[in-house]
Amino acid sequence: MRANPISMGIFYLIMGILFTYLAINSAAEGLFTFPTILLMLIATFDIGVAIRMFSLSKKLKKKSNDKK
Repeated sequence: MRANPISMGIFYLIMGILFTYLAINSAAEGLFTFPTILLMLIATFDIGVAIRMFSLSKKLKKKSNDKK
């Protein structure tokens, strides 16, 4: 069973928002500490994957409409 790109995009977007929130909370100790930078990198990756999933869903929908 394959996952829907929209649901995967929503999952990654929520994870990106969560990691952004955690990075903001850990920035109280200092902006350039290892945990803060790691959390920012993970959030960036998650949000980037979410954008790709949403664009993939759009392309698949357009392709399925072109076949009809």
